[in-house]
Amino acid sequence: MTMLTKIRPWTSLVGIAVFAFLLLAVAPAVLSMHWINNLGKYSAWAIVAVGIGLAWGRGGMLVMGQGVFFGLGAYAMAMHLTLETAGPDATPTFMILYDPLAPVPAFWEPFRSEWFTVLAIVLLPVIVAGALGYALFKRRVKGAYFAILTQALAVALAVFISSTIRETGGDTGLSGFKYFFGYVLNDDANKIMIYMITVGLLIVCMLVAWQLYRSRFGELLLATRDAEERVRFLGYDPANIKLVAFVIAAVMASIGGAMFVPLVGIITPQEIGASASILMIAGVALGGRASLFGPVLGAMAIGWGQSSLASSWPEGWVYVLGLVFVLVTLFLPNGLASLFDRTKALMVRVRTDKPVVHATAEPEVSA
Repeated sequence: MTMLTKIRPWTSLVGIAVFAFLLLAVAPAVLSMHWINNLGKYSAWAIVAVGIGLAWGRGGMLVMGQGVFFGLGAYAMAMHLTLETAGPDATPTFMILYDPLAPVPAFWEPFRSEWFTVLAIVLLPVIVAGALGYALFKRRVKGAYFAILTQALAVALAVFISSTIRETGGDTGLSGFKYFFGYVLNDDANKIMIYMITVGLLIVCMLVAWQLYRSRFGELLLATRDAEERVRFLGYDPANIKLVAFVIAAVMASIGGAMFVPLVGIITPQEIGASASILMIAGVALGGRASLFGPVLGAMAIGWGQSSLASSWPEGWVYVLGLVFVLVTLFLPNGLASLFDRTKALMVRVRTDKPVVHATAEPEVSA
């Protein structure tokens, strides 16, 4: 084993430390509150992207329904913030508008508790992803069929929420939050705190992914992606390996959705449907699904494009996004992260491919 092989995993850890320093120390010192809030929103999407990178980039599972788990975390958080804004034992305003005499739905009441809300954000995706993944992977559903089924669930959840107006707010969603676990949301200091929590969770997710990538499980996940039958022949169940990665990705998506709500101040079915799920996948594909930093940076780039370009040029943003992905697919199928490897390989080739100077023989002189 060469020294380069020993050092390489730790270079990623150093990169995470630099990335954390830039987001936690530099960004709050130089950016305005508007951009701090936007960067926090991009970080929430990046949390989802880390999970997609694990499931898709390393596990080969095209998870096109992450909007389901993003929505579970987002609506769990939104329900708690809505009840906290309404006050103890009070009915949320949007419910009163639709039916002033009806009580708060029974499934809302536990979300008055902060601890129940946190547990729900983590456990709901575990239960849903565990049941769904077990049913699909044990039946060896994969490829396009897996992608279509997961995306269909995202569409079904968005339609269900749109149709339950009194229980979930319907198409208008949940908004008007005033507090975040007792802290006033309009206070700039509290906004920075929420940003810090979001970035901190992103760094934790990156560290989890870094550890998984270099662990025995990460090796099995790669082997399952590339040679599933060989993994089965060696005595491992590929379904269980993929199930673990799928559940971890679901939990990360739920955490990202939960932190998205206090940062943006609203959650609607449009944020969890098919188009939102495709946008999550798009960021990972742009950055490079098989790398550690590629999904994070790709998700942030797509988030910036959606916030900046889509608001000022909504018609053209779709075409710009499409053009970018056509170019990436044609010239960089492994995403922008592969530019680093290509540049390094090119530099090595330039150094090694030196021209060879051949000595020329002197012509013979006849006597």
